[in-house]
Amino acid sequence: MDVPIATRPDPAQVLDEHPFAQYVRTLGRGPGRSRGLTRDEARDALGMVLRAETDPHQVGAFLMLLRYRGEDPAEIAGLTEAVRAAMGAGLPAGCAPVALDWPSYGAGRTRGAPWFLLAALALAQAGHRVLMHGSNEFTRGTPVTAALAELGLPVCTDRSLAAAQLDATGFAYVPLATLCPVFDGLLRLRGLLGLRSPVNTVARLLNPFDAAASVDGVFHPPYIALHLNAAALLGRNRLVVVKGGGGEAERNPLKPMSAHAYDAGTGQAEFGFAAMAPEPGPGTLLETWRLGTGPGAATACATIALGLLALGVAQDVDDADAQAAAVWASRRSLS
Repeated sequence: MDVPIATRPDPAQVLDEHPFAQYVRTLGRGPGRSRGLTRDEARDALGMVLRAETDPHQVGAFLMLLRYRGEDPAEIAGLTEAVRAAMGAGLPAGCAPVALDWPSYGAGRTRGAPWFLLAALALAQAGHRVLMHGSNEFTRGTPVTAALAELGLPVCTDRSLAAAQLDATGFAYVPLATLCPVFDGLLRLRGLLGLRSPVNTVARLLNPFDAAASVDGVFHPPYIALHLNAAALLGRNRLVVVKGGGGEAERNPLKPMSAHAYDAGTGQAEFGFAAMAPEPGPGTLLETWRLGTGPGAATACATIALGLLALGVAQDVDDADAQAAAVWASRRSLS
């Protein structure tokens, strides 16, 4: 005989429910009953995952339910805060402030060389300290780590080395696996689950060294507003987001592009860049840096303009392109 509902024992007591189960249940109860997580809930839930307080089955369910429900700015802000706390985000002791945060998590199938890396290096030589971080595990193109090796530049294996490299050259690259190995493992689950999850969005918003500005690339245009609104909730100062090749912060000069900006003082704005004429020249990163011509050089120069908009030193697209040309022309030997 069925027990009346009023006298049934609490299922949590009968099954000794795991503390994390509440978050899976909240996300997956079904039509009309499930909901997204609040900012506090998202922070607490991912914090439990990062502290290894969950079962692997729960982690997979959690990530896929987050994906299925769609990404929400408040939820993304809470997830981002959890990772920043786990990695000890903030400027390393004795390190001068970083001007520009540059996440690189592209996974496009059609990507080639990371020309945006040359843009970041040129900006660093122009006096704008750039911290690049990332993971290119799923790209079909050249990973940033391989590109740095081609250029004779180091990959920083801890925060103190990154600080020293920033002081020496104005640029440093730190793999996500160095900053937060557990979170990097969540990103790698894409290969096991077959789908990206909101951790891809979170990675781009980490800003691990608290830079004053960020430049960010997304693969799908709907994510642009998500990044801008999450940045506002996180109290960021400036952010420029573009739909870039493979999801990287890179501008293709052969196509018109819109750059979407968030400024803590003035709000959101959109900048429309026109297409440029094609330019012949060398095809490797090192040759492009040395000679300063070719398709890669045009892409690097066009991408510098995005960085200048993010930094707030360019007022409009014409000013950004003009300053970018001067920055590119002033680059020096990487040695």
